[in-house]
Amino acid sequence: MSDNMKIQLHDEVQDKVQKNTQKKITSQEQTFLVSDDKGSLQLNVIHGYLTCCYWSKGISRELVATAISNSMCFGLYLNDRQIGFARVITDKAAFAYLADVFVLPEYGNRGLGTALIDFIMQHSDLQGLRRFMLCTLDAHELYKKFTFTAVDNPQSMIQINKPGLYLTQ
Repeated sequence: MSDNMKIQLHDEVQDKVQKNTQKKITSQEQTFLVSDDKGSLQLNVIHGYLTCCYWSKGISRELVATAISNSMCFGLYLNDRQIGFARVITDKAAFAYLADVFVLPEYGNRGLGTALIDFIMQHSDLQGLRRFMLCTLDAHELYKKFTFTAVDNPQSMIQINKPGLYLTQ
């Protein structure tokens, strides 16, 4: 690759680097903040929740840190306390996978999960994607609000699935 092509590619990538964004949300007379600033994430809160939930039971702190490092991440906060999280694995061009979405149970039923997903779906780095996927056992109604549907041709999808993997490490 020529130096000119390298410079042009670098400039194109730099133009697409998203500055941290955030949005205030008011619910039940409290103000919450949703943000894509990784520097604000609280690993203890995220790991504490993920290690107990059905999709990542027993996951190590190190694996959670690696997943965060290699994903777009979104935090939901009340004052300076993290109360929600989601991450997106993406190339920011054609494909994204939404994972590890949660709002702590004591903050449930306030529309905060919806606000978190709305913030993600509006994010400038996630526009124009050909496919946006996720897996859920219990939150189909939430994701339907954002036009997620069942896979059109599930027979075309294949996977490697290792349930309980984190419990054996």
